[in-house]
Amino acid sequence: MTSATFQQNVLAWFDQHGRKDLPWQKNITPYRVWLSEIMLQQTQVATVIPYFQAFITKLPDVESLAQAPVDEVLQLWSGLGYYARARNLHKAARIIDGQGRFPETLDELTALPGIGQSTAGAILSIAFNKSHPILDGNVKRVLARFKAVSGWIGSGQLIKQLWTISANLTPETRVADYTQAMMDLGATVCTRSNPACEKCPLAADCLAYLTQTVADFPARKMTKSLPVKQLVFLLLHNNQQVLLEKRPPTGIWGGLWSLPEFANEDAALNWCIANNLIIDNQRAGDMQRHTFSHYHLDYTPLFIKTNSRMDFVSEADRINWHNIQQISQLGLAAPIKKLLQQHFKRGKHDTIN
Repeated sequence: MTSATFQQNVLAWFDQHGRKDLPWQKNITPYRVWLSEIMLQQTQVATVIPYFQAFITKLPDVESLAQAPVDEVLQLWSGLGYYARARNLHKAARIIDGQGRFPETLDELTALPGIGQSTAGAILSIAFNKSHPILDGNVKRVLARFKAVSGWIGSGQLIKQLWTISANLTPETRVADYTQAMMDLGATVCTRSNPACEKCPLAADCLAYLTQTVADFPARKMTKSLPVKQLVFLLLHNNQQVLLEKRPPTGIWGGLWSLPEFANEDAALNWCIANNLIIDNQRAGDMQRHTFSHYHLDYTPLFIKTNSRMDFVSEADRINWHNIQQISQLGLAAPIKKLLQQHFKRGKHDTIN
């Protein structure tokens, strides 16, 4: 199959079966394309749609994103995961706003925080109709199967080979449609599990399909069992207020508000005593698990009610009391938000939305 035939088949399939009504495909601007591409990194379309709509309603352009406090950005991102994406989005918006225009070249885009070559290629193709190859996870899978490219998908040599293939197959015209088509093909037909090869416009020339080895491509790295980390989250509340701690700007849940964490229940109780907090009642909740990419987190909530209050003057920017009716305005990690919702659901005035 020639490159021209490959492109024709992909575009013909897209015209008939491609997705054309996604929120970011309407009123296309570089900002909307960029935002959607960042949100779609390692996240399914169905999950992204409500987040994109809420985000674009509050922060409709680069200027509004640049001027927004990072806490607001993280609050809009809360639950979507991989929070470094939100922090980088905010940093990049401030750079773009300072430059006075949206970057239109590969070098300019990849110089921004959180934008790699594939994301830059998608922005240039879809928003500016410039011919640039992409190589997101879906496209890697399509090309690795089509050409039966052997090797672990994360190896530098294989990635280099796939970039060459992608560049050779990318057309000079209808590049926005082609880019969207390749992503759609991988997301809806050439899926990781149970691909619908009989519906694929490339099946007649796909080497993996012809040799009945589709499941072998792309090869995966052997996985190791994830380690387990255990800790206690202290949910300390005083009437209508709960104590929250802002996490460091980098690392797990970077920049989000969380509950103070301790190695065990005794450490949490000793901390309360050291801060002169009178404990009215306490109870430990059930242990729950949250899985990150590189470890499992088993956490146990410790619920403590107090009528006393300690003001953390020296740490006011990092740990402080918050009214539970205002918590929905903060950036919270999904497990923390869930804990707070469950605990403060007794009445409508105590509900965290």
